[in-house]
Amino acid sequence: MWRVIIQCSADSWRDHAVAFKAIAAQYSETPLASKKMKDDERRIMEFQVESVSDAEDFMEECLALEGFTATFESL
Repeated sequence: MWRVIIQCSADSWRDHAVAFKAIAAQYSETPLASKKMKDDERRIMEFQVESVSDAEDFMEECLALEGFTATFESL
């Protein structure tokens, strides 16, 4: 199992939330956490993904969205 961690600014979320949700819907992931920071309203989201190739693909698709960063790690 893998944890994919995605972060984005408030502006990036406003511009790309629909695209991000469409990307997330393509993968069999389990949401672990979603946080909206009070100070700058950036978002931090964590997902559990079963397959390493799905984790890599999910991360790469998120990185294609302007202002999004993504990493993944083993659980």
